[in-house]
Amino acid sequence: VSPYVVVTPNETRRKQLQQIAKKELDDLERWKEEHRPGPIMLVPQRLGGKESEAQARQNQQMMLMQSKYQQKHKREEYVKAKKAAEEAEILRKKAIQREKAEKLEVKKRQKEMQRREMFLEAQNYKTNELLNRLDVGLPKSDSCQIANPGPESTAWERSHAYRQALQEEENRRLEKMKQEQRRKAELMEFKQKQEEEARTRAHQNEQRRVNNAFLDRLQKKTQPDSNQPGYSG
Repeated sequence: VSPYVVVTPNETRRKQLQQIAKKELDDLERWKEEHRPGPIMLVPQRLGGKESEAQARQNQQMMLMQSKYQQKHKREEYVKAKKAAEEAEILRKKAIQREKAEKLEVKKRQKEMQRREMFLEAQNYKTNELLNRLDVGLPKSDSCQIANPGPESTAWERSHAYRQALQEEENRRLEKMKQEQRRKAELMEFKQKQEEEARTRAHQNEQRRVNNAFLDRLQKKTQPDSNQPGYSG
C-alpha cells in the first residue's frame, strides 16, 4: 500500500462557511415572504348566456353532426375524385388505343388505295398501249377521221367507256369512304359529349341527394325547444 497523509480539517473555516450558507438561506426565505403574491380579486361575472341548457346541448350536438358530415363529405369527395381520375385515365387510354387503331386503319386504306391506283395505272397503260397499236394499223383520211368505223373503233369506244366507268366507280368509292370516316368521327364526338353530360348530371344528382338527406336529418334532430327556461351558469 502506498503511503498517504491525513490532513486535519480546519474547524474555524468550516464554521465560517456554515454561517455564510445559513445567512444566505435565511435571506432567501425572507425574500420569498416579502414577494409572496397577494389574493386575486376578480370582478363577479355572470356566466352562461340566453340559451337554455337543452338548447346549448342541441347546438353542441348539431356542431358535432356538422363536423361528422363534413368529414364524411370530404371522404366522399375524395373517393369520387379518385374514381373520376381513374375513369379519365381509362378513357384516355381507350382514346389512345382508338386513335392508334384509326391510324392503322387509315394506313391500310391508303395502301389499298395506292395498290388500286397502281393497278389502274398499269391497266390504263396497257389499254392505251393496245389502243395505240390499234390506231397505228387503222387507215386515216386527210380530215383525221375514220370514214367507215370498224371493229377497232368500236373496241376503243368500249375500252374508253369501261375506263371512265372504272374511274367513276373508284371516285364514288373514295367519296363514300370519306363520308363514312366523317360520320364515324361525328358519332364518336357526340357519344363522348353524351357520356360527359351523363357523368355531370349523375354527380350533381348524387350531391343534391346527399345534401337533402343531411338537411332532413338535421331538421328532425335539431328542433328548437322554446318552452325550456333560461340557463345561467
